[in-house]
Amino acid sequence: FSYLQISEPNEFDIMLVMPVERIQLEESDDTGAFYYVSFKRSPKEKGLLKFVDEDGKLSAFKMLQALREIIKQEVKHIKDVEVTVARKKVGSPAITLQIKNPPSEISVDIILTLEVQRSWPLSTQGGLKIEQWLGTKVKREMKLKPLYLVAKQNKREKVLRGNTWRLSFSHIEKYMIKNHGNSKTCCESDGPKCCRKGCLKLLKYLLEQLKMKHPKELEKFCSYHVKTAFLHSCVTWPDDSDWHLGDLDHCFQQCLRFFVDCLQKSQLTHFFIPQYNLLSLEDKARHHFLSRKISHELNNGFPVFHK
Repeated sequence: FSYLQISEPNEFDIMLVMPVERIQLEESDDTGAFYYVSFKRSPKEKGLLKFVDEDGKLSAFKMLQALREIIKQEVKHIKDVEVTVARKKVGSPAITLQIKNPPSEISVDIILTLEVQRSWPLSTQGGLKIEQWLGTKVKREMKLKPLYLVAKQNKREKVLRGNTWRLSFSHIEKYMIKNHGNSKTCCESDGPKCCRKGCLKLLKYLLEQLKMKHPKELEKFCSYHVKTAFLHSCVTWPDDSDWHLGDLDHCFQQCLRFFVDCLQKSQLTHFFIPQYNLLSLEDKARHHFLSRKISHELNNGFPVFHK
């Protein structure tokens, strides 16, 4: 795949992190990923009280609305570049800024995130199975990191009030992808190089290309699906010798086959929350559609890369 120039990054995510203290989490469904947040006692940060709804829950919707207004006001003061706040996308936890600057347009997602110093919820207990890959010590360190919750609408709620928060582990995913080696020297300046990052880039790029070809059928898929499949692949093949730099082609296809297998079973387990299946069963037809498209690419030398 050396001929493949992966497209320039034009989308960026920024987590706007707000530390909160003394909160209680209550699961909002059986995924183990979505929670209601309430305060045990009146918060130190009195300003947060105006975002608490009539049930005493911290409303993600109200906070996002207020943040959107602040950002809209601030954007007006930017003189050198043209920045606009994109229209609200239903159910999206992000406030998107479009930055017009030739040669290309950039979009920046601002994601409202609560940071809590507390132990991880019960639903995460059997997850993060990285013992064989990154080791028990790294796992212990990871689980001592703060918990992040992003303002995300839970579509499975009976009444959509917009007051749910979803667990986010993006800081830990980032750490694992950066420090991905089974040995500490993997990909260091004088260490052996591997193809893990290359694989992930190719997986994301392939999904992007297929989504561009079939926007309607594949709208429910996002890069998080392939990232999760990739992390599971890292656990399945934990040794650096499984990912030699020269084996990119083989490793990429191996990851893809793993992902196709998940699509065919409609079962892709969240990497941190084992009870949470990222592929909901009512979308089976969509999963099969994507698995057919990927299998076609796999069996025909990836025509989508050659256009």
